[in-house]
Amino acid sequence: MTRRGHSCVASSLRTGAALRVHSLLGFEEARRIILGHVAALGPEVVPAVESVGRVLCAPLVAPWDLPLWNNSAMDGYAVRAEDCTGRVALKVTGYVPAGGHSSEPVGPGLAVKILTGAPMPPGADAVVPLEKAQEQEGMVLVKGPVRAGAHVRRRGEDIGAGDAVVAARTVIGPSEVSLFATFARLSIPVFRRARVAILSTGDELVEPGEPLGPGMIYNTNAYGLAAAVKQVGGEPVVLGIARDDRASLAALLRDGFRADALVTSAGISAGDRDLVREVLGELSARQVFYQVDIKPARPTAFAMWGDRPVFSLPGNPVSSLLAFEEFVRPALLKMMGHRKIFRPLVKAVLTEDLEKRPGRVYFVRVRLEERDGTLLAASAGRQETGILRTTAEADGIAVLPTEAGTIHAGATVDVQVVRGGFEMRES
Repeated sequence: MTRRGHSCVASSLRTGAALRVHSLLGFEEARRIILGHVAALGPEVVPAVESVGRVLCAPLVAPWDLPLWNNSAMDGYAVRAEDCTGRVALKVTGYVPAGGHSSEPVGPGLAVKILTGAPMPPGADAVVPLEKAQEQEGMVLVKGPVRAGAHVRRRGEDIGAGDAVVAARTVIGPSEVSLFATFARLSIPVFRRARVAILSTGDELVEPGEPLGPGMIYNTNAYGLAAAVKQVGGEPVVLGIARDDRASLAALLRDGFRADALVTSAGISAGDRDLVREVLGELSARQVFYQVDIKPARPTAFAMWGDRPVFSLPGNPVSSLLAFEEFVRPALLKMMGHRKIFRPLVKAVLTEDLEKRPGRVYFVRVRLEERDGTLLAASAGRQETGILRTTAEADGIAVLPTEAGTIHAGATVDVQVVRGGFEMRES
């Protein structure tokens, strides 16, 4: 993987070294830097059915034609078109069911009853469907002219031998699995799923279900982030809770380095117990940037430990999920071979004012509604980072640009679609 940093933000964190303060990165620049540091993981082979949703790493090349032979597209009668220039009676000399075959040629004035999918007998070049013919006493009456090739599937008309049937980097679905089975490919090479270690930090945290003492809160982030990793197709590895001391934090960070990527939450602000970045530096992680000019999730940090990306997200659950959405999700998708790594972006008309100060990108959780062919957006509720419910009720995230101030009702905004089918209107 690459080691490209950014001259204004990259710094090395070493034991005892003071943390340098840098001007804040813009949103797009931060995302570009992250994506420049990650690359696709290696391949693994999985059963075809288990490959659904995974990304194919090598193209499927057809080893033979599809269909393998000329065959009937209908239940009917295999005939010679030149015998059927009008109403004509033909002698029925055979029967070819699906799975059968006939080596007897269809000569002048003859016909063979045939079922859908059965190989065409020699000499026949068309099929008369049952509903356009009438059989009686060993003869079939063809009621009108027949075109050569009618209701015949030609060898190789779907796929020719040597064709690249499924391209590399395709996200596999049922249609691709059907093609794999058609060509007897039941073991499929795909990009590995990213194993993502998730570490929560803080003396105030307890696991859900444990007694809550005074000042204690449940470890929400681990579960939300694990679900986000799962949703994107990765494998979450929940490490537990690191307490606000170097020894606890260092031990669990080392465990996290065994995964393909590490995501931490909390412990990255300016408090005397915010130790994550310092301890990462003591463990030889290279800080790439700290803080992004966005709201919420400004205190987001990104580092590399060898070739493993380390994402340090804010502790507030709303900010943590937002930072995952904007920075971690695209990186994981790239690591797992995907080409489309960003959420669909749609244009929506605001139905109310959205307050904003110029100077940074704002992310606003919105509900979407289509009305009379227009996509409308309204705030999903209170936007404070302590209001988790608004995240659950949002269909999308409105991206308000750096230079904008308050944006008024009737204005058009860009919205990242996170649920609800509105992605079909992608800009």
